[in-house]
Amino acid sequence: MVANFKEVIMFLEISDPMAYHVAKYIRLSKEDESEGPSQSVTNQNSLLDEFVKQHRLSVYDTYIDDGYSGTTFDRPAFQRMIADIEAKKVNMVITKDLSRLGRDYIMTGHYMERYFPEKRVRYISLLDGIDTGVESTANDITPFRAIMNDMYAKDISKKIKSVKRDKQRKGQFIGGKPMYGYKMHPTEKNKIVIDEEVAPIVRRIFAMALDGVSCRKIAATLNEEGVPTPATYCGWNMGRKGPYAGLWSSERISEMLQNETYIGNMVQGRMVKISYKSKKCLKQPRENWVVVEGTHEPLIDAETFRKVRLLVESRKHTRSRTYDFLLKGLIFCHECGYPLATLNRKNAAGEERLFFVCRTYQRFTKAGVCTCHSIKEQTVTEAVLAKVREVCQAYLNADTLLPMAEKAVEAARAADRTDTEIQALQGKIDAMTTNLDRMYMDKLSGILNEDDFQRIYLKVKSDRAKLEDQLRELEKKKGSPAKAEDEAKTLVQRFLESACASRELLISLIERIELSEDKQLYIKFRFKQLNSAQFEAIS
Repeated sequence: MVANFKEVIMFLEISDPMAYHVAKYIRLSKEDESEGPSQSVTNQNSLLDEFVKQHRLSVYDTYIDDGYSGTTFDRPAFQRMIADIEAKKVNMVITKDLSRLGRDYIMTGHYMERYFPEKRVRYISLLDGIDTGVESTANDITPFRAIMNDMYAKDISKKIKSVKRDKQRKGQFIGGKPMYGYKMHPTEKNKIVIDEEVAPIVRRIFAMALDGVSCRKIAATLNEEGVPTPATYCGWNMGRKGPYAGLWSSERISEMLQNETYIGNMVQGRMVKISYKSKKCLKQPRENWVVVEGTHEPLIDAETFRKVRLLVESRKHTRSRTYDFLLKGLIFCHECGYPLATLNRKNAAGEERLFFVCRTYQRFTKAGVCTCHSIKEQTVTEAVLAKVREVCQAYLNADTLLPMAEKAVEAARAADRTDTEIQALQGKIDAMTTNLDRMYMDKLSGILNEDDFQRIYLKVKSDRAKLEDQLRELEKKKGSPAKAEDEAKTLVQRFLESACASRELLISLIERIELSEDKQLYIKFRFKQLNSAQFEAIS
């Protein structure tokens, strides 16, 4: 390894070391453990330091991501390095090898082929002999190195997933935090035991449910008594901050009352990652869950659990009914800022009417969070439309808008034509890039000799450069977008012509509507020319 590194040092030459401000980037993750100690942070740093010293380079900073996978570029140190590049503090990035930069071949290629060159940043991968500041054969095969690194990460991910699945089938706990009421075994790995500190709370929740107390009432009682939620107790990230952060909810209670973990069964696999490159997870149907019976001491006896589950399921109702109305997605609570819920109620005549109510108040009534805000949907809609017409009429001069509208339409049509040409050119450029990649492969496999490769490569690269110049000229012709004022007037005209009945135009004009407890409406328009003060919604 050392001999190889010495050769790299001799090969890579820095003619003007004083012109560079170096970022040493180091990354280590669990996927690298199988490669031995050579990938350690200390080892990487020593190699980078030796190279820097050999070439008398000035180091701006060292960026270390310890414990982060190469399949994602959302790493704190890497993003800090990118910020320093954007601030023009760094113009050279050095890594031990290409896999340290990343194992996602698409994103790795993006940074090497596009981002770094555009930012005038020279990238050097020591053990691969890659140096974007010079022409070399090592640079030519870089895309294939990136693909191999990506394939390695994918293979490792499959192996890890298989191991985890096997542990799940054996009833071993592999999650981060056990279900509320349990904790990790102090000595045995992948085993959970009862957490006696909060176990009484779990038993009390089940006892209340067995007595017929609703999930909402149970949540309200716990909130009134100041009982910490599972997230608060475990120190979990609270996620989105809001007025009901740190409060029990009926949804949380319902989930607990139906979780078989409390009768001694290990329930896992309810969420699955989309892919090895993404942190996002998808809920799995119950039939795909991994349930192993009798893996740990139960908190609740099976008969109590069965009765409680039946009670919960008997009280289930369709909460997710979808109601269509003009202001859907635009109406919010003025006090807490959260969307208003929509309820369907019957009046004295037996007719169904939609009502708005504060969602926060609805979920946490007894906790004293926010207030009701109950009001007819029809009343709000009529008041909003009346005010919008008033504001628009006061601002609009229809006679002067027609020429502006005509110009806007013509400009849009011209932009469409330009966009079509841009798409066609981009397609040709992408096709040439694909051909260049294929040529690299043909060269590596021996189909193309060096002379033929260089001749064809230079020709295709030259043709692509000409198309890229044409693309830049077309993009310049598109011009700047219309002024906000002009756009606002055009939209207002269309809105009035449709008698304010178009939801599309409402969304174009209005960003959000807020309803206060004293029945005041606040409209926030997307255009500052139209913004107005609150007004009374109920006549």
